[in-house]
Amino acid sequence: MGFIAFLKTQFIVHLLIGFVFVVSGLIINFIQLCTLVLWPVNKQLYRRVNCRLAYSLWSQLVMLLEWWSGTECTLFSDEATVKTFGKEHVIIILNHNFEIDFLCGWTMTERFGVLGSSKVLAKKELLYVPLIGWTWYFLEIVFCKRKWEEDRDTVIEGLKRLADYPEYMWFLLYCEGTRFTETKHRISMEVAESKGLPKLKYHLLPRTKGFTTAVQCLRGTVSAVYDVTLNFRGNKNPSLLGILYGKKYEADMCVRRFPLEDIPRDEKEAANWLHKLYQEKDALQEMYNQEGIFPGQQFKPPRRPWTLLNFLFWATVLLSPLFTFGFGVFASGSPLLILAFLGLVGAASFGVRRLIGVTEIEKGSSYGNQEFKKKE
Repeated sequence: MGFIAFLKTQFIVHLLIGFVFVVSGLIINFIQLCTLVLWPVNKQLYRRVNCRLAYSLWSQLVMLLEWWSGTECTLFSDEATVKTFGKEHVIIILNHNFEIDFLCGWTMTERFGVLGSSKVLAKKELLYVPLIGWTWYFLEIVFCKRKWEEDRDTVIEGLKRLADYPEYMWFLLYCEGTRFTETKHRISMEVAESKGLPKLKYHLLPRTKGFTTAVQCLRGTVSAVYDVTLNFRGNKNPSLLGILYGKKYEADMCVRRFPLEDIPRDEKEAANWLHKLYQEKDALQEMYNQEGIFPGQQFKPPRRPWTLLNFLFWATVLLSPLFTFGFGVFASGSPLLILAFLGLVGAASFGVRRLIGVTEIEKGSSYGNQEFKKKE
């Protein structure tokens, strides 16, 4: 094991990375709070500023994937589709099977210049997660309780508010509503059978309300829907903790572009279109599991240096005073100060671990265990 590889496995290094992310995030959230004064004066300037502030935070996670772990992402698509990346507003449909599926999506948004302006239809619980939820709030992310009767007006209002967004955005939808587990899949397929829908092997039954509403509200703003099917070579099941330990993965993403005008305007027909899309996604996963490859031409967009430079900037700004402070505490010889400092380190460790826990499948929500039994 080389020295760099050894460092990647050390808890103290992980703690320092977490410290930089958390403290820089709190600073960014404070600056975002200050930018609220711009909203009534110049809404579009407020949005542009917050896109760049969000980039400064999210790109630190992308840095871990691209530079720290060296994970490679390969696109399977066609040249005409790839040429549109980062040049239009789009809705993204991504399968929700892995702990780091969002991170693979973010690395693609970064490479095509839309990381800061990327959007998602997120569960409301995330709004209260420090850094993540707070940053999303200032980015006008649409939050939902995943109960359509309560969400309808909020979701429609949030989506329509994005109609004049000044920067190209990729709006992510996890149409399955929750991460894939065997229990959720079994219940989901029972619902599919009761509704006379074809069963899926690798996906949960898609929830159609969010998709049809997004298409309806953003029609005239977004140009297309990108269907993205993600898998990992070697049948790997990567985790954010694995990325933090420097484990390298190879992600493959099959991307298909559907012009928005090809999607039916009628809600029921659009829902049927989505069900058909997931049957095609299932077939793509079956092909990948059998042949180890998706159809289409392979593209490897190069990683950009900005994520690394951004992290080095924050590390320089924040770690220098931390080391100076820590040295001063231990040099003082005061047991009270040393214990207080170690307690602070322990609290920071706990906080970082809790943030990582948000992505873990086994700690995911119970949504889908019972809700699939309810009518959409």
